[in-house]
Amino acid sequence: MGQTIEILKTATIDHVLVVDTDRSLAGQDGESYNGAEAAGRGTTFPAGLATRLFDADDGIDRVFVMSNTVAVRRPRGWSEDAVDAITSVVADFFRFYRE
Repeated sequence: MGQTIEILKTATIDHVLVVDTDRSLAGQDGESYNGAEAAGRGTTFPAGLATRLFDADDGIDRVFVMSNTVAVRRPRGWSEDAVDAITSVVADFFRFYRE
């Protein structure tokens, strides 16, 4: 149930992975989280997504969600596996269970 979010494009700029999606995830003001604890206190979709992202990769130290874009900072840099893990979490965010 739920739909997979399509990842339109990703880009890595220094230590930040930017994920552009086909779905709006937050308002134009955006929401930023500097750790799993802060994200866990939130009640919005961006807070829920940030919580899942922090759970998926302990190397992440910041998540910013604005409209249809997710920016994730990983100070140790990005491997192909790390990018794949993060994009998978974003793509499956609105999936309640797999078919």
